[in-house]
Amino acid sequence: MLTLASKLKRDDGVRGPRTSNPASDSTRRVSVRDKLLVKEVAELEANLPCTCKVNFPDPNKLHYFQLTVIPDEGYYQGGKFQFETEVPDAYNMVPPKVKCLTRIWHPNITETGEICLSLLREHSIDGTGWAPTRTLKDVVWGLNSLFTDLLNFDDPLNIEAAEHHLRDKWYPLYSAQQISQAGPAVSTPLTNSVYVFFLTALPERHKKLSRSVPPATLQAVLLDL
Repeated sequence: MLTLASKLKRDDGVRGPRTSNPASDSTRRVSVRDKLLVKEVAELEANLPCTCKVNFPDPNKLHYFQLTVIPDEGYYQGGKFQFETEVPDAYNMVPPKVKCLTRIWHPNITETGEICLSLLREHSIDGTGWAPTRTLKDVVWGLNSLFTDLLNFDDPLNIEAAEHHLRDKWYPLYSAQQISQAGPAVSTPLTNSVYVFFLTALPERHKKLSRSVPPATLQAVLLDL
Protein backbone atom coordinates (compact mmCIF):
# COMPACT_ATOMS: atom_id res chain seq x y z
CA MET A 1 0.00 0.00 0.00
CA LEU A 2 2.90 2.34 0.71
CA THR A 3 4.04 2.01 -2.89
CA LEU A 4 0.93 3.73 -4.20
CA ALA A 5 0.94 6.32 -1.42
CA SER A 6 4.55 7.23 -2.22
CA LYS A 7 3.77 7.48 -5.93
CA LEU A 8 0.86 9.84 -5.31
CA LYS A 9 2.99 12.04 -3.08
CA ARG A 10 5.72 12.18 -5.72
CA ASP A 11 3.21 12.99 -8.47
CA ASP A 12 1.85 15.88 -6.40
CA GLY A 13 5.34 17.35 -6.26
CA VAL A 14 5.98 17.26 -9.99
CA ARG A 15 2.51 18.06 -11.34
CA GLY A 16 2.43 21.20 -13.43
CA PRO A 17 -0.30 23.85 -13.86
CA ARG A 18 -3.85 22.63 -14.43
CA THR A 19 -5.03 22.44 -18.03
CA SER A 20 -8.35 21.82 -19.71
CA ASN A 21 -7.04 18.75 -21.52
CA PRO A 22 -9.66 15.97 -21.16
CA ALA A 23 -6.91 13.42 -20.61
CA SER A 24 -5.54 15.53 -17.77
CA ASP A 25 -9.02 15.82 -16.25
CA SER A 26 -9.36 12.05 -16.32
CA THR A 27 -5.95 11.63 -14.70
CA ARG A 28 -6.93 14.05 -11.93
CA ARG A 29 -10.14 12.11 -11.26
CA VAL A 30 -8.20 8.87 -10.95
CA SER A 31 -5.68 10.59 -8.70
CA VAL A 32 -8.46 11.83 -6.40
CA ARG A 33 -9.89 8.33 -6.24
CA ASP A 34 -6.52 6.79 -5.47
CA LYS A 35 -5.79 9.32 -2.74
CA LEU A 36 -9.10 8.47 -1.11
CA LEU A 37 -8.41 4.77 -1.41
CA VAL A 38 -5.03 4.95 0.32
CA LYS A 39 -6.77 6.31 3.41
CA GLU A 40 -9.85 4.09 3.11
CA VAL A 41 -7.90 0.87 2.63
CA ALA A 42 -5.91 1.61 5.78
CA GLU A 43 -9.18 2.24 7.64
CA LEU A 44 -10.68 -0.95 6.23
CA GLU A 45 -7.76 -3.14 7.22
CA ALA A 46 -7.86 -1.71 10.74
CA ASN A 47 -11.58 -2.45 11.08
CA LEU A 48 -12.01 -5.65 9.09
CA PRO A 49 -14.63 -8.06 10.49
CA CYS A 50 -13.15 -11.32 11.75
CA THR A 51 -15.25 -13.16 9.16
CA CYS A 52 -13.71 -11.27 6.22
CA LYS A 53 -10.45 -11.33 4.30
CA VAL A 54 -9.37 -8.86 1.61
CA ASN A 55 -6.83 -9.42 -1.11
CA PHE A 56 -5.29 -6.83 -3.44
CA PRO A 57 -3.77 -8.73 -6.40
CA ASP A 58 -1.77 -5.60 -7.28
CA PRO A 59 -0.91 -3.32 -4.31
CA ASN A 60 -0.56 -0.42 -6.77
CA LYS A 61 -4.19 -0.84 -7.85
CA LEU A 62 -6.28 -0.28 -4.77
CA HIS A 63 -9.33 0.22 -6.97
CA TYR A 64 -9.60 -3.55 -7.45
CA PHE A 65 -9.69 -6.08 -4.66
CA GLN A 66 -11.23 -9.40 -3.71
CA LEU A 67 -13.22 -10.05 -0.56
CA THR A 68 -13.82 -13.42 1.07
CA VAL A 69 -16.63 -13.75 3.60
CA ILE A 70 -16.68 -16.81 5.89
CA PRO A 71 -19.83 -16.52 8.07
CA ASP A 72 -19.52 -17.85 11.60
CA GLU A 73 -23.24 -17.86 12.34
CA GLY A 74 -26.62 -18.08 10.63
CA TYR A 75 -27.80 -20.07 7.61
CA TYR A 76 -24.50 -19.72 5.76
CA GLN A 77 -22.18 -20.59 8.62
CA GLY A 78 -19.20 -22.59 7.37
CA GLY A 79 -19.49 -21.34 3.78
CA LYS A 80 -16.82 -19.39 1.92
CA PHE A 81 -18.05 -16.68 -0.42
CA GLN A 82 -15.90 -14.55 -2.71
CA PHE A 83 -16.65 -11.09 -4.09
CA GLU A 84 -14.77 -8.81 -6.45
CA THR A 85 -14.89 -5.06 -6.00
CA GLU A 86 -13.94 -2.47 -8.59
CA VAL A 87 -13.86 1.21 -7.67
CA PRO A 88 -14.68 3.46 -10.67
CA ASP A 89 -12.81 6.63 -11.61
CA ALA A 90 -15.69 8.82 -10.38
CA TYR A 91 -15.47 7.45 -6.82
CA ASN A 92 -16.57 8.61 -4.28
CA MET A 93 -19.42 10.30 -6.13
CA VAL A 94 -20.53 6.87 -7.32
CA PRO A 95 -20.42 3.54 -5.46
CA PRO A 96 -18.00 0.67 -6.07
CA LYS A 97 -19.11 -2.12 -8.38
CA VAL A 98 -19.34 -5.46 -6.59
CA LYS A 99 -20.05 -8.94 -7.91
CA CYS A 100 -20.33 -12.26 -6.10
CA LEU A 101 -18.00 -14.83 -7.67
CA THR A 102 -19.31 -17.81 -5.72
CA ARG A 103 -22.48 -19.55 -6.84
CA ILE A 104 -24.91 -19.14 -3.98
CA TRP A 105 -28.59 -19.69 -3.24
CA HIS A 106 -29.39 -16.40 -1.52
CA PRO A 107 -32.47 -14.15 -1.60
CA ASN A 108 -30.36 -11.01 -2.12
CA ILE A 109 -27.77 -12.37 -4.57
CA THR A 110 -28.58 -13.77 -8.01
CA GLU A 111 -27.04 -16.90 -9.48
CA THR A 112 -25.04 -14.71 -11.85
CA GLY A 113 -23.53 -12.69 -9.00
CA GLU A 114 -25.63 -9.50 -8.93
CA ILE A 115 -26.12 -8.13 -5.42
CA CYS A 116 -29.00 -6.29 -3.79
CA LEU A 117 -27.48 -4.04 -1.14
CA SER A 118 -28.89 -0.55 -0.64
CA LEU A 119 -25.58 1.25 -0.13
CA LEU A 120 -24.39 0.02 -3.55
CA ARG A 121 -27.25 1.85 -5.26
CA GLU A 122 -26.28 5.11 -6.88
CA HIS A 123 -29.84 6.41 -6.55
CA SER A 124 -32.22 5.53 -3.74
CA ILE A 125 -35.56 7.12 -2.85
CA ASP A 126 -35.35 6.11 0.81
CA GLY A 127 -31.98 7.71 1.50
CA THR A 128 -30.19 4.42 2.17
CA GLY A 129 -28.24 4.40 -1.10
CA TRP A 130 -24.70 5.46 -1.82
CA ALA A 131 -23.38 8.79 -0.53
CA PRO A 132 -19.90 10.37 -0.75
CA THR A 133 -19.65 10.03 3.03
CA ARG A 134 -19.58 6.24 2.74
CA THR A 135 -16.30 4.33 2.48
CA LEU A 136 -14.92 0.92 1.56
CA LYS A 137 -15.34 -0.11 5.18
CA ASP A 138 -19.10 0.43 4.85
CA VAL A 139 -19.17 -1.67 1.68
CA VAL A 140 -17.32 -4.60 3.25
CA TRP A 141 -19.37 -4.51 6.43
CA GLY A 142 -22.54 -4.38 4.33
CA LEU A 143 -21.52 -7.41 2.26
CA ASN A 144 -20.61 -9.28 5.43
CA SER A 145 -24.03 -8.48 6.89
CA LEU A 146 -25.82 -10.01 3.90
CA PHE A 147 -25.23 -13.33 5.64
CA THR A 148 -26.60 -12.20 9.00
CA ASP A 149 -28.75 -9.20 9.92
CA LEU A 150 -29.18 -7.84 6.36
CA LEU A 151 -30.38 -11.18 4.98
CA ASN A 152 -33.76 -10.13 3.58
CA PHE A 153 -36.42 -12.63 2.55
CA ASP A 154 -39.19 -10.00 2.38
CA ASP A 155 -37.75 -7.91 -0.48
CA PRO A 156 -35.64 -10.42 -2.44
CA LEU A 157 -33.64 -10.04 -5.62
CA ASN A 158 -33.66 -13.81 -6.09
CA ILE A 159 -37.37 -14.43 -5.58
CA GLU A 160 -37.08 -18.17 -6.13
CA ALA A 161 -34.52 -18.51 -3.34
CA ALA A 162 -36.69 -16.53 -0.92
CA GLU A 163 -39.80 -18.56 -1.77
CA HIS A 164 -37.83 -21.77 -1.42
CA HIS A 165 -36.73 -20.76 2.06
CA LEU A 166 -40.28 -19.92 3.13
CA ARG A 167 -41.55 -23.19 1.70
CA ASP A 168 -38.77 -25.52 2.86
CA LYS A 169 -37.25 -24.24 6.09
CA TRP A 170 -34.86 -27.21 6.28
CA TYR A 171 -32.76 -26.32 3.22
CA PRO A 172 -30.25 -23.90 4.84
CA LEU A 173 -28.97 -26.76 6.98
CA TYR A 174 -27.46 -28.22 3.83
CA SER A 175 -26.49 -25.02 2.02
CA ALA A 176 -24.34 -23.72 4.84
CA GLN A 177 -21.64 -26.35 4.62
CA GLN A 178 -21.21 -27.13 0.95
CA ILE A 179 -22.77 -24.49 -1.30
CA SER A 180 -19.54 -22.52 -1.65
CA GLN A 181 -17.91 -25.49 -3.39
CA ALA A 182 -19.96 -24.80 -6.50
CA GLY A 183 -17.30 -22.53 -7.97
CA PRO A 184 -17.60 -19.21 -9.83
CA ALA A 185 -21.02 -17.80 -10.58
CA VAL A 186 -22.28 -18.84 -13.97
CA SER A 187 -22.70 -16.26 -16.75
CA THR A 188 -26.18 -17.39 -17.80
CA PRO A 189 -29.28 -18.22 -15.75
CA LEU A 190 -29.65 -21.84 -14.71
CA THR A 191 -32.63 -23.71 -16.10
CA ASN A 192 -33.38 -25.56 -12.88
CA SER A 193 -32.18 -23.41 -10.02
CA VAL A 194 -33.45 -25.59 -7.20
CA TYR A 195 -31.88 -28.75 -8.64
CA VAL A 196 -28.51 -27.04 -9.15
CA PHE A 197 -28.69 -25.69 -5.62
CA PHE A 198 -29.22 -29.17 -4.25
CA LEU A 199 -26.24 -30.46 -6.23
CA THR A 200 -23.97 -27.75 -4.88
CA ALA A 201 -25.22 -28.33 -1.34
CA LEU A 202 -24.32 -32.01 -1.32
CA PRO A 203 -21.11 -33.31 0.22
CA GLU A 204 -18.58 -34.37 -2.42
CA ARG A 205 -19.10 -38.07 -1.82
CA HIS A 206 -22.77 -37.77 -2.77
CA LYS A 207 -22.48 -35.51 -5.83
CA LYS A 208 -21.86 -38.26 -8.36
CA LEU A 209 -24.86 -40.22 -7.13
CA SER A 210 -27.06 -37.12 -7.02
CA ARG A 211 -26.66 -36.42 -10.74
CA SER A 212 -28.65 -39.56 -11.48
CA VAL A 213 -31.40 -38.67 -9.02
CA PRO A 214 -34.47 -36.86 -10.44
CA PRO A 215 -35.11 -33.45 -8.86
CA ALA A 216 -38.47 -34.66 -7.55
CA THR A 217 -36.81 -37.25 -5.31
CA LEU A 218 -33.66 -35.34 -4.39
CA GLN A 219 -35.16 -33.92 -1.20
CA ALA A 220 -35.70 -37.43 0.14
CA VAL A 221 -32.08 -38.28 -0.64
CA LEU A 222 -30.86 -35.22 1.24
CA LEU A 223 -32.95 -36.00 4.28
CA ASP A 224 -31.39 -39.45 4.45
CA LEU A 225 -27.78 -38.13 4.47
